[in-house]
Amino acid sequence: MGARRRPRPGAAAALLLLLAVSLGFGTCYAAAAAAPAAGVAPNSGAGGMTELQKHVAFFDRDRDGIVTFDETYQGLRDVGLGAVAAKASAALINAAIGPKTRPDNANSSSSRMDIYIQNIQKGKHGSDTGAYDAQGRFVPARLDEMFAKHAKTAPNAMTKDELDEMLKANRESNDVNGWVAAKAEWEMLYDLAKDKDGRLQKDTARAVYDGALFYQLAGKKG
Repeated sequence: MGARRRPRPGAAAALLLLLAVSLGFGTCYAAAAAAPAAGVAPNSGAGGMTELQKHVAFFDRDRDGIVTFDETYQGLRDVGLGAVAAKASAALINAAIGPKTRPDNANSSSSRMDIYIQNIQKGKHGSDTGAYDAQGRFVPARLDEMFAKHAKTAPNAMTKDELDEMLKANRESNDVNGWVAAKAEWEMLYDLAKDKDGRLQKDTARAVYDGALFYQLAGKKG
């Protein structure tokens, strides 16, 4: 197995927030107030956050369950994105996700760009891998199935052609938006995180799905 090329921290962070929302999707946010500081991932399970929520909760600086534009910007800066790129990425992310997660009883004075973590599952698109269940919990068996079926050249790693095959296998009928989104997401991840042999390792994909990579990146940055 070839050595893996590490994804660039800033680019990976911006990508992974989009991946977290788009690849598939919780509703419980009871642990948010006690969530650890950046660099330490909160525990998932009863009374805690789903893996999907961990991605977004990383950016929730005041632990109130809402990620504002400023919080997204600061989170991207903290993992290494430059000021201009962080501002542009934060605007894109919050504008795309905020309105979808806004509850009916939201304060009318609050920004429509605010991301509500309890409703993050509403950002899901179709033609995904199914590696998150309906509540946003990571399903390792689906990741195992994905690589067992499509990683044919080397175990636990997919080439670009194998990745394309996986994407085609997950397409839902007449879901053009889902096809385009899934292709863009996975191709960005491949470009950022492929190893020296041009393969996307299973462990890299797992770090996206289990919510660990944001915290790893922030921990390495200190």
